[in-house]
Amino acid sequence: MSSTKKYLLVVEDDKGLQNQLRWAFDGFEVVISGNRGDAIAQLRRVEPGVVLLDLGLPPDPGGVTEGLATLEEILTLIPETKVIVVTGDNDRANAVTAIGMGAYDFYQKPVDPELLTLMVKRAYQVHELEIENRRLTYSEEKMPLAGVIATSPEMLNVCRTIEKIAPTDITTLLLGASGTGKERFAHALHGLSNRRTKKMVAINCAAIPENLLESELFGYEKGAFTGAAQTTQGKIEYADEGTLFLDEIGDLPIELQAKLLRFLQERTVERVGGRKEIPVDVRIICATHQDLTKLIQEGRFREDLYYRVSEISIDIPPLKDREGDALVLAKAFLNRFVEELGSNIKGFNTDAIHAIETYDWPGNVRQLESHIKRAAILADGTYITPSDLELGQTVDAPLPLNLKKVREDAERTAIMRAMNHCNNNISDAASALGITRPTLYNLLDKLGLKD
Repeated sequence: MSSTKKYLLVVEDDKGLQNQLRWAFDGFEVVISGNRGDAIAQLRRVEPGVVLLDLGLPPDPGGVTEGLATLEEILTLIPETKVIVVTGDNDRANAVTAIGMGAYDFYQKPVDPELLTLMVKRAYQVHELEIENRRLTYSEEKMPLAGVIATSPEMLNVCRTIEKIAPTDITTLLLGASGTGKERFAHALHGLSNRRTKKMVAINCAAIPENLLESELFGYEKGAFTGAAQTTQGKIEYADEGTLFLDEIGDLPIELQAKLLRFLQERTVERVGGRKEIPVDVRIICATHQDLTKLIQEGRFREDLYYRVSEISIDIPPLKDREGDALVLAKAFLNRFVEELGSNIKGFNTDAIHAIETYDWPGNVRQLESHIKRAAILADGTYITPSDLELGQTVDAPLPLNLKKVREDAERTAIMRAMNHCNNNISDAASALGITRPTLYNLLDKLGLKD
């Protein structure tokens, strides 16, 4: 069965109406059944997205018992199928019963093919969105870390490192450009740690004015400065027994770096205006988009602090270096925005998929999410186009000169694209690539893509 066909099963015993409906639905492969047994057989064969079901079926054409039994069996076998029940005039009570059993909608005779076609198309759109949502939910459940959507080898390596170090209290430095997801990984580290039941406190060192940052981090005693009306805990103290995430630590003023270094060495804090040393048990995660070694050379970051915060460093690659992740993320974002906005957008057209895959995404995941959200709001059609994404001209990266590497990279790219486009269905991906299933399995194994 081709995954591109849209199947509609019509369960109707009236021969005249069968002939009328057989050719009424453009774009659909219409399958006709005249009784319950044949309908269930056809249902198993084609797995239709929508079923038109007449409740008056033999051997009870004047009643509804056989039709309701057919409805129940359909929804038991394929719950995601949208069933539109067709009833006679003034038969609203049975229609309500069918809706209560799980039917998607009902239609009262006489049949108006144009109106019925609109109902079928709408039902099929809902069916497709639900299937896609279920697939993405399943994909996200299979993702390596909670809250992280990634399939590329580069990101899977990062995720494996996160899983290994999360149960420890090792101070971790996350390095990566803005928008690569450093905060997501910080949350993943906390969520997999032994401190996950305690607080995770985050502070952006670049977002707080320098004159307030010290009191924000270390707290202050009553009367320490004008406006200090009461003793207040700092973020470090507030995170006791949990995790402290210092984002953009490269922007920490040089004067505060010495005080932070002392805390990391002694694990005690001293509030502004105070003399008492307060012990704090906290796991430290830091992040920055800056090159700290360059800042050290320029005298803007302490070398001894660098070694303290980077007991282990993790480089998070930019989106352009994560093979296949842009499209996976784009689909996940679109699914979320379609649900939030109540939109009827079904996906990306072929040109939009190419644009997403070839664009450099200088703003990384944050930029991708922003463009997908804008496109979901402003798109006029049911499929998002390159103009909706507003990316401008895309440029492909130059190929390396090594022939073997070119061939392997091309195979990897083609296979990952096919798998993404075919929602990881091996048979469909092999067909799209023009190879057999065993050949695809061998290539997946050879290129390290089997998982």
